[in-house]
Amino acid sequence: MDHVDRILEEWQRERPDLDVSPIGIIGRLHRLAGSLTDELVSVYREHGLGEGEFDVLAALRRAGHPFERAPGDLAEHTMVTTGAMSKRIDRLEAAGLVTRRPSATDGRARVVALTAEGRAVIDRAFEAHIANEQRLVGMLDPSDREALERILRTWSEHLP
Repeated sequence: MDHVDRILEEWQRERPDLDVSPIGIIGRLHRLAGSLTDELVSVYREHGLGEGEFDVLAALRRAGHPFERAPGDLAEHTMVTTGAMSKRIDRLEAAGLVTRRPSATDGRARVVALTAEGRAVIDRAFEAHIANEQRLVGMLDPSDREALERILRTWSEHLP
């Protein structure tokens, strides 16, 4: 029995009138998300990055040459507020990993771009990140991974 089984057992004893079976799924996903985040963040730290900084650098790298995006686009691609994005960009700029400059098409807008050092850092960090994710999903049988991905995709289509 794991922690979630014990919670289920207690609720079934205390509230036999309710179907508490969703706790088995939601509770395990919640606990697993925390554990997975810890596993991912430890790799980012090895490269001198926090989770937010990794996300910004990865979004810039995914943009392709010349590896730049507007701050609003970065916020959208990393699902944070523009205020949080500004703080992340400030830290990355201070570390020499990104630059900010005026947009060539809109004088009021700014563009954030990877520096050569920023690109080298995210390339190394991303290689380690993918190896880490391979290790984590490698704990599952290949057919279970495919089923889980399909189930999670379907479920996420029904949520905001």
